[in-house]
Amino acid sequence: MASTVPFSPAKVQMLQATNCHGHAPFGSCFAVPRTGPRPRSVAVRVSSEQEAAAAVRAPSGRSIEECEADAVAGRFPAPAAFVKPKAPDGTPEIRPLDMPKRPRRNRRSPALRAAFQETTISPANLVLPLFIHEGEEDAPIGAMPGCFRLGWQHGLLDEVYKARDVGVNSFVLFPKVPDALKSPTGVEAYNDNGLVPRTIRLLKDKFPDIIVYTDVALDPYSSDGHDGIVREDGVILNDETVYQLCKQAVSQARAGADVVSPSDMMDGRVGAIRSALDAEGFNDVSIMSYTAKYASSFYGPFREALDSNPRFGDKKTYQMNPANYREALLETAADEAEGADILLVKPGLPYLDIIRLLRDNSALPIAAYQVSGEYSMIKAGGALNMIDEEKVMMESLMCLRRAGADVILTYFARQAAAVLCGMGSAAK
Repeated sequence: MASTVPFSPAKVQMLQATNCHGHAPFGSCFAVPRTGPRPRSVAVRVSSEQEAAAAVRAPSGRSIEECEADAVAGRFPAPAAFVKPKAPDGTPEIRPLDMPKRPRRNRRSPALRAAFQETTISPANLVLPLFIHEGEEDAPIGAMPGCFRLGWQHGLLDEVYKARDVGVNSFVLFPKVPDALKSPTGVEAYNDNGLVPRTIRLLKDKFPDIIVYTDVALDPYSSDGHDGIVREDGVILNDETVYQLCKQAVSQARAGADVVSPSDMMDGRVGAIRSALDAEGFNDVSIMSYTAKYASSFYGPFREALDSNPRFGDKKTYQMNPANYREALLETAADEAEGADILLVKPGLPYLDIIRLLRDNSALPIAAYQVSGEYSMIKAGGALNMIDEEKVMMESLMCLRRAGADVILTYFARQAAAVLCGMGSAAK
């Protein structure tokens, strides 16, 4: 039964000044002012629950009560007949297998597959390697389609801006150093006004919230192209090289680096760098150690990008043998004990077993480097229409994550992030 509630003129005016939700007027809820003299009081009709329910009608015009009565009486449409989809002619008639467990049940629709997906990837998991040089123009890298040596003052900033636009906020720097600045002992590596420190300061000034990783190794600065100082008989000096690496790491930290990344594979360098950083007050600068860096043939395009091929010999006396598995546990234990914050495996996809090994044996974050050879193979296959570049790119990154990588250093970072943001590969 409807009832009436009297309101004073002041109350009516307040109601007219608010919308139907009791808030300030907005959009279609705006109260239309009345014209003419206001009555002394207004009666507002309040419907009972029964009247309100009766006012709600089904599309057929029947009320809820009428529909419920039909359901109670069994008066509702009969269900459509079940029609089993036909198999192709020639399919054998069989008795279904007696299987209580059928894993395919959880894969039968996109919604179910998404609900039960165990591994995910986001732009936050990606670190974009950037090649920098002293020039003002960006120089394409022939062996790495889509990659450039970036001018540190202009092209670099543009690339970082575009990457941030799709959610990539972590970057690692690799310098192309002029030959005239290279030396047997790599002294340019710790020049506070060198290419890398200048670039770090610029990036931190323009984008203070990004994470800047640096490479700690002598090969870009060495006239011999090796990661360490080379004795006259060809031996790579370990402890003398570590001394230089400590000065390099401190110089990078002084410029504003967030994470220094020794990639040289010298023994004891993580502990020495940690001590050097702490002694200079850089206790908060992290170390990402190249824990399991293999003497791989997948690095070729990278060395072209930096012109850092060894002038003689190879790097097998300090980088790991690709045939070795258990040795990675020795390197893991050493780096953890010496104070590493992140453990990295390089290369990535051919070494998924090593990524999983480190993941299962360490609580530290695990990084994987999808190296230049992996990148260039996918690019070449896509250019020749042998594979779907975008799908293979995303699958390869997902596999690295599934194996246990928390972060992935990849030249696909911006392109993959664009896909993850729903932009496709338009942001190549």
